[in-house]
Amino acid sequence: MNNKLTELLKNKPQSLLNIFFTAGYPQLEDTTTLLTALENAKVDLVEIGIPFSDPLADGPTIQESSKIALENGMSIEKLFSQLENHTPKVPVLLMGYLNPVMQYGLENFCKKCQEVGVDGLIVPDLPMYVYQTEFKQIFEKYNISNIFLVTPQTSEKRIREIDANSNGFIYAVSSASTTGSKADFSAAADYLGKLKDMKLKTPILTGFNIKNEQNFKDACKYVNGAIIGSEFIRQITDVDDIANATANFVASIKQ
Repeated sequence: MNNKLTELLKNKPQSLLNIFFTAGYPQLEDTTTLLTALENAKVDLVEIGIPFSDPLADGPTIQESSKIALENGMSIEKLFSQLENHTPKVPVLLMGYLNPVMQYGLENFCKKCQEVGVDGLIVPDLPMYVYQTEFKQIFEKYNISNIFLVTPQTSEKRIREIDANSNGFIYAVSSASTTGSKADFSAAADYLGKLKDMKLKTPILTGFNIKNEQNFKDACKYVNGAIIGSEFIRQITDVDDIANATANFVASIKQ
């Protein structure tokens, strides 16, 4: 089975828009409604968050969506059952923490990802050494890309090691804060410029504090695309029609 993510990234395209949402939010069965709406809005890839009770990297907006999704009854099993009934048109990534994945069983998790059309995983608390020694072989067996994160504090040596071990994209966290904070995205320009100057083989997408068309365009001057999460979740909160809200938001970014 082809990996849609590696196909998309093969020629290092520019201005890729990746939208993040939390599975099971606002309502339990909204997962595939949002996925379909994002595909129809012509986003380039979609990142679905697996809600977790202790999401270390997530800011208050995503934490709250995670809490509500768990209260709604969302689980890994439920997410896979939802995705079974949807054939993705764009690359789909799951973002989750190591503990729930290990509880599910790593090989079972990767096998299920392949079966439902998931192309990549973002596991922020997965150490490089553990990936290389215990996970890499299983990820490759099921054709799942692993996405590593880098931050402004990551050393050049570490970034080059991540570049050498990546087969999807590198997720460049644009600041040391949590997602969705009020930090000004423009402050990330120097950092993203340094990443650009490193001329890595792996495409880079940046996330954290990207809220609007201008932030998106600014990010794409330096890297291959950007990830919007907290702001999208705000846009689908307390609205009557999440599909319509999705279409309007994506249009506002891509206009």
